[in-house]
Amino acid sequence: MKIVIIDCDVGVDDALALILAFHSSALEVKAVTGVNGNVPLDRVFENIQKVLSLLQPTNKPIIARGASSPLKGKAIHAHSVHGRTGLGEAKIELKDGEEWWTLSGGPAWELITSIAHQHPQQVTLIAVGPLTNLALGIQKDLDGMKHLKEIVIMGGAVRTRGNVTPHAEFNIYSDPVAAKMVFESGIPMTLVPLDVTHRVFLTPSLMEERVKPIGNTFSKFLMEATGYDTKARRFRNRETVFLHDPLAVGVVIDPTLVKNETLCLTVETDEGEHWGKLIEGKEGSQINVSLGVDAERFLELFVSRLR
Repeated sequence: MKIVIIDCDVGVDDALALILAFHSSALEVKAVTGVNGNVPLDRVFENIQKVLSLLQPTNKPIIARGASSPLKGKAIHAHSVHGRTGLGEAKIELKDGEEWWTLSGGPAWELITSIAHQHPQQVTLIAVGPLTNLALGIQKDLDGMKHLKEIVIMGGAVRTRGNVTPHAEFNIYSDPVAAKMVFESGIPMTLVPLDVTHRVFLTPSLMEERVKPIGNTFSKFLMEATGYDTKARRFRNRETVFLHDPLAVGVVIDPTLVKNETLCLTVETDEGEHWGKLIEGKEGSQINVSLGVDAERFLELFVSRLR
C-alpha cells in the first residue's frame, strides 16, 4: 500500500480524483491539503470537507489549508468550468458534528513536510492544483520535501496546446514561479500533462452505458457535478468531461497506465504571452513526463472505483 498526500484545489475533477484515491485499496491517503486554484481557498477547503463527507473514510485523513494566492501575480479561478461552488451542480450539505477528517492546526506545507519526516522515502505527494504549497514547503523545509518518495503532478502542456492560453495549462499558469521552484528542486517527480489527460474523458455514451447503471451515491455525484442531463443525454455546457486529476491518481495506483519519457523542462516565468509555458530543450530540470496513456484501461479503473 502506498502512502499518499493529495494537494488539491477542489473543482469537479479534483473531487473525482479524491473518490478514486479513497476507493483504491492500493493507496493510504494520509492527508488532503488545499490550495487556491479552481476556486478561492475558502471554497476549496469547504469542498475538501464536502467530498470527505460523501466518502466517509474509515481512516480519517488530516486536512490543512494552504496558500490563498500564488507566489507571484494575481489569483485566477476557473468558475466557468467548475461552477461558482467548484463542484458544478452537485450539492452536498455538511452536517454539524459529523467530521470525516482531522483538522491540522498548521499550514499545508508544514503538514506535508511533517508526514514526509515521519515516513522518509515512503510518501507520494499527488499535486493536482497550482504548486504553491509545494514551493512553500521547498522554501521553508527543503529537507522535509526531499524526504518525499516522489511527487506526481497534474499540470502543464508539453507537446500540445494549453487550456488557459495557447501555451499554458491552468495549474502551471496559476503559479509559474512555484512550478519553476518545484521543477528545480531535484525531488523525483512525474508530470501528467494535458498531452495525456486530454485523452481520458467522459462521453454521454459512457455515462449512459457505464456510469448511470451503477446508481449509487458516487455515480449520482458524478452526474450532478459534471452537469450530465440524463433526458437530453448530454453534458450541459460541453461535449466531453476531461479526467485530468483522476489520471494523476491513476498513475500512482498503476504506473503502467502511462508511458513516460525523461525530458528537460523549464518553466517560463517572464510575464507576457508565454507566462506558464513549459519549454522542452537540452537544458532544464530532468522530469519524468507521461506522454502516452492506455485510456480504455484507465477509464475501466475509474468507473470500477465508483462502485
